Amino acid sequence: MIYFNSLANVSLTKKTLILTAVLLIISLFFLFSATSAASPAPQQTLLQQTVLPLDLALDAASTALAACEADGYRVTVAVVDRFGVEKVVLKGDGAGPHTIGSSVGKAFTSASMGRPTGDLAAAIAQNPELDELKAMDERILILAGGLPIEIEGEIVAGIGVGGAPGGNLDAACAQAGIDQITAN
Repeated sequence: MIYFNSLANVSLTKKTLILTAVLLIISLFFLFSATSAASPAPQQTLLQQTVLPLDLALDAASTALAACEADGYRVTVAVVDRFGVEKVVLKGDGAGPHTIGSSVGKAFTSASMGRPTGDLAAAIAQNPELDELKAMDERILILAGGLPIEIEGEIVAGIGVGGAPGGNLDAACAQAGIDQITAN
């Protein structure tokens, strides 16, 4: 705050100039503060991703489990999101304890790599150098029975089935689950 009493020896014109300068500085400060507050920061593009809703994940898993049970197979079905995080795990009656890990591993692998796990297993069989894929992440399981779930050209999840007497049978049940949710 400026006290004009301390400026007793200053002429009235100089006092007016000083007061005008102070008011101008304060006005400019508020003007620039308001302008910078009103101007949004540069926009960054946010990523938008399609997510498989829980009800569809549950529907796919239930359908896959029912398909295997109809053929007499005791299995576990897992659905993971695009990042490999479990959304649904359904262990059928009588399914062995090992089927939980195998179904989750197959679902993770198919979602992570974007390919059916049976195709990956076949590629490794033809080209043993690809066997190193298994070492990339401890959750990877390259056995048939895992399929990526693709909606509108985008992989949104993976489904894995474990426990049928062959990976091709696991894959057929997984496909039944995918068909159920993509038929609409």
